[in-house]
Amino acid sequence: MAKSKVRKKAVYTPPQKSKAPEVSPRWLAPTMIALWLVGLAWIATFYVTASTGTKVPVMSDLQNWNLGIGFAAIILGVILSTRWR
Repeated sequence: MAKSKVRKKAVYTPPQKSKAPEVSPRWLAPTMIALWLVGLAWIATFYVTASTGTKVPVMSDLQNWNLGIGFAAIILGVILSTRWR
């Protein structure tokens, strides 16, 4: 009778337990939402004051850079949202 083959595979070892889930810092979500709202409010205020001809001390001097400031705040909020767990 033929001899059976010897087992060459290692004995099963279960996978390691995963580490504890990461938790976001407490300041992250409020900061993220605040940046979105500030950016949106900045752009809306710029459009309203530009269309009515109202002079706002800082905004009037920046002219179309106001769009960049508003979008930068919104983009920073989106970047922070990638860190949220």
